[in-house]
This record gives sequence, structure tokens and C-alpha cells, in this order.
Amino acid sequence: MGRGGQSLARVAVIVRAGAVPLWWLGVLAAALGVLLPGLTGRRIGVYAGAALFVVCAAAVALVRRGRYTAWAARAERAGTYDFLQDRAVTARNWRRAHRWWLLAAFLAAVASSLALPAAGGLALAGAGAGLWLKAGWLGRRERRDDQLLWVRTDWAGTGTPVGKRVKGYRATGVGAGDAAPGGSRR
Repeated sequence: MGRGGQSLARVAVIVRAGAVPLWWLGVLAAALGVLLPGLTGRRIGVYAGAALFVVCAAAVALVRRGRYTAWAARAERAGTYDFLQDRAVTARNWRRAHRWWLLAAFLAAVASSLALPAAGGLALAGAGAGLWLKAGWLGRRERRDDQLLWVRTDWAGTGTPVGKRVKGYRATGVGAGDAAPGGSRR
């Protein structure tokens, strides 16, 4: 990467990378949880899970929006020698870095079904839905501003694109990279 170029990953792809595994692990945990009668019974567990789904989806979708907006407003133009990381590589890196957390969350959701059947799984699925909604919000913002948002991979690491180490975003035109606005495939 000569001449001072940096490796950049799409912000929306990092956000969206966790949506699919959280959603499917949550649905699987909820399905397994329904098979167990639990302490409170299936009906109460499913109603509590539905409420948790809505609360988790809304909380995950709305948290840190101000930080995303502030970094997007101050985004500088990406340099000529910057390397734009592939969508599949970004998603794979995020999932590999978080696989043990995903497994622990899945096991906790299944174990919580002993008390409230399906509630933990639906909460996990709600977190995945919230990430998908946040990626969609970022995509609408990218279309409106006519620029894609990128973050340096060494700043984002394997965590969040608005973490403590992040010092700014870079921007490119909407034709750059292999992901559409919002992080989905082109």
C-alpha cells in the first residue's frame, strides 16, 4: 500500500455483518425454546419474547445514531491510494472476530428458555433486526448525500465503526466498492 494509502472498510457493511447471524441464531434459539415448557409457560414466554424483540430492535437501531451522523458530516474524501476492502472480506472478518460472542449469546438464549420459552431467542433476533434497520438508515443517508462512508480497518478493528479508536470517516462516490448503499450486495 505505498504512498500512504490506507485500508478502508464500509461502515454500513460492518453494521450489517452482525444482522444475519444474530437473526438466524435468534430464530433457532426461539424455535428450540418453544419446545421447552419453561417455568412461565409458552404463551407468556412468547409474549415476553415479542415485546423483547420490539424493544431490542428499536434500541439497537437507534443507539449511537448521533455519532454516525457526526462522523458522516465530517467525512473527508478518500485518497487515490486508499484500498477499499471487499464486502465479503469485511463481513467474514466481523463474523470470525465475534463467533464466540455469537455462540455465547445463542447458548444464553436457549438456556433462558428454561424460564421464559422463546424470549431470549426473540431478543437475539430483535438485535439482528435492529442492525439491519441501522444499516438501512445508513444506506438512505448515503444515497441522500451521494457518498459512501468508509472507516480505516485499523481504527474499526473488529468492533464497531464508531468506537473509541475511530478518528474519522472517509467518503467516496456511490460507485466505489462492491456493496450498494446500506451494505447490501450490488
